[in-house]
Amino acid sequence: MIAMALLLVSALVKADQAIAYLLLLIATAFVGAGFGLTVPVLNIYAALFHPAGVDSAVLVLNALLGLGTVLAPVFVAIFVGLGFWWGLPVLSAVLLAVLLTVSMRLPLQARTEAAVDARSGRPRRRVPERFWVYAAFVTCYGICETMNGNWSGLEMTKHLGGSATQASLALATFWGMVTVGRVVFAAAVRRLPERITYRILPFVLVVTFFLTGHLSAGSAVTGIVVFGLAGLGCSALLPLTISFGEEELTVMAGVAGGIIAFYQLGYGIAAFGVAPLQSAGIGLPAIFGGTSIVAVAMAGLSFLVARRPASARPEPPPAEEAR
Repeated sequence: MIAMALLLVSALVKADQAIAYLLLLIATAFVGAGFGLTVPVLNIYAALFHPAGVDSAVLVLNALLGLGTVLAPVFVAIFVGLGFWWGLPVLSAVLLAVLLTVSMRLPLQARTEAAVDARSGRPRRRVPERFWVYAAFVTCYGICETMNGNWSGLEMTKHLGGSATQASLALATFWGMVTVGRVVFAAAVRRLPERITYRILPFVLVVTFFLTGHLSAGSAVTGIVVFGLAGLGCSALLPLTISFGEEELTVMAGVAGGIIAFYQLGYGIAAFGVAPLQSAGIGLPAIFGGTSIVAVAMAGLSFLVARRPASARPEPPPAEEAR
């Protein structure tokens, strides 16, 4: 809500570009803070309130997050077309106020294993060694997602010869397939177990990065298809990483927050690391192709993350029954 308010204020002082730009930077910082504080908590509640279907609940939650990402540019275009872009932050602030008013009446309390351990006085490690496997995987994922989400437009217009409209369509297709994939994999959980999905999707990303790096000029339509396939490859990986972590790393407080933090680290690497590489003379297609190495590393890590936790394995029968 603070971010939306700052956006509105920036419209009032647009004559002074320095102040307006400063307000935009501060507003962006508050958006980031709101995302970082809210998303981990939402994932935790989704898992705690649906203990019988944690993976599906987290997938659906993140599908709604992806739907918001897809719809945001649409609403921006609508309000800009109507001639008052500031109507969107006003609408967002009003909707947030309604959500806050409703949620303040809810207890939002859940009994967690970590809380039980804390009350019983039993020692627990804050960061188990297994967490770093999750951290490495989700950092790689953040790099792969951001390469598609942040740099697809430039790849479409500068190398594949696409128009600005085609570049926007490629980005919308990517995020749309992220959302669709999450819904589809949540619905198909009985036919396609989550851990199999988790091991397959990184290989889809390996293929898409290889293809993006080798597409020739004039292949804009093919590029849109490939970026859509990349969205499918990304779709279920982050929410499943969170749900697997919540299931396995019960001795660690704030698993979802830690996973989101390393996802953001991967985002930052890709968002700010590509420009220096281009300045060094490496073309964007080569960078996309090289990211397939990151996807290969992620594919290998997926087998470590998605291994069945010991707590979920059937216990051997007692000695008397075995005899």
